[in-house]
Amino acid sequence: MKCMNCGAELTESAYCPVCGCDVSVQKQAIVLSGIFYNQGLEKAQVRDLSGAIDQLRRSLKFNKMNISARNLLGLVYFETGEVVAALSEWVISKNIQPEDNIAVEYIEDLQKDSNRLDAINQTIKKYNLALENCHNGNEDVAMIQLKKLLAQNPKLIKGYHLLSLLYIKNEDYEKARRLLKRAIRIDKTNTTTLRFLHEVDEQTGTQTSLENRFSIWSGRDDEESSQEYERRKMETPAFRDTSAGAAVVNILGGILIGAALMWFVIIPARTRDISREADEKIAEYASTMAIETAQIESLNAQISSSQNTVETANAQIESATQRANTYENLIKAVNAYNNGAYDAVTNALEAVDVSLLSVEAKAIYDSVNTQANSTAFEEYKAAGIAAFENFDDRDLSVAIENLEAAYAINPTDYDVLYYLAFSYRDAGDYENADRVLQIIIDTFPNTSRAEFARNYLSNS
Repeated sequence: MKCMNCGAELTESAYCPVCGCDVSVQKQAIVLSGIFYNQGLEKAQVRDLSGAIDQLRRSLKFNKMNISARNLLGLVYFETGEVVAALSEWVISKNIQPEDNIAVEYIEDLQKDSNRLDAINQTIKKYNLALENCHNGNEDVAMIQLKKLLAQNPKLIKGYHLLSLLYIKNEDYEKARRLLKRAIRIDKTNTTTLRFLHEVDEQTGTQTSLENRFSIWSGRDDEESSQEYERRKMETPAFRDTSAGAAVVNILGGILIGAALMWFVIIPARTRDISREADEKIAEYASTMAIETAQIESLNAQISSSQNTVETANAQIESATQRANTYENLIKAVNAYNNGAYDAVTNALEAVDVSLLSVEAKAIYDSVNTQANSTAFEEYKAAGIAAFENFDDRDLSVAIENLEAAYAINPTDYDVLYYLAFSYRDAGDYENADRVLQIIIDTFPNTSRAEFARNYLSNS
């Protein structure tokens, strides 16, 4: 075990002998990684593949350098048909430990046969295409693709799940049950498989049996049959027939024994050879598929980079356009101010994005804005007071409109507030009149102006 800080070999001490770093937590993490690895190995040996994957991932969380756990995780992934995930774990393992690593042999075995990898690659493409067809409502096409996929890759758990789900949707529960039972032989505790089986059982009212349907001998029956056979053999007297009929019987018996030998010994051995050859082909296909996947990812990365470049350029163009519009509106505001068109100044300044201005331009904006507001305030104030005091042709709506505009620019001018309050009052809008009087009290507390407004409110 090496120190995670300096890489020195550790002793039994809780501290590194070279750098003095506290490595007690590191040692505990490595011990926990080993415990989870052992649990994952036990689950894998009884085909609890989902449980094995969970434990092995936990093992790698505590110690990502645990080569045994990473290689076993790759094998479990491979057994569930997830060849790409298996290759990923083995490639990482190879990079961590290039020498004396069985993952190198796994990868080389996969790379020997390009046709095998191509077939695995095709199964993944077919699965993705079937999934897309499901989303598009082409369920019949998806079912055909999934059947072909499972014929090529009979260990792909998610292929069984998707096809059985389509069967369940179509209420073809027995076909779904058969598929899920095949999936459960690969991974005994897969939660998705068990959940789908539970749904099938709920819909059919029949409990799915997960035991093997046929068996030759089992447990106590085997022992009792053997004892019965010995008992009957002892009770049967010895007899030897030397006639020609007995010879024929012996010959036929030999033929039957030979046929039984062929059926129970030779054929299973040949079947294992065929399965082994098929597994080797699949590994080779997976290697080719991994190479092609890497090439596709590289091309996708190039495409993504090009798209990012285009998006960056568009963003720069948009930013430049916004900046140009901001400066154009600032120029319009300056020209309008010089020409005395203060309404146009206000409109142009509202279209200016201050965050895009330089320091010098911001100073111009502040100057024009301040002067334009000051001039506009004086104009609105004068027009409002004039409209209020023109008793010959009094227009209180004009007075209120101008005084509200002046108040929006400078909410602390007493004259504006005074005339605005009484403009509302003379117009019969007592609610707004009282509101403005209260503003005077709040704006000028402890002054004669506030006392005047307070007395007026109390007497109204």
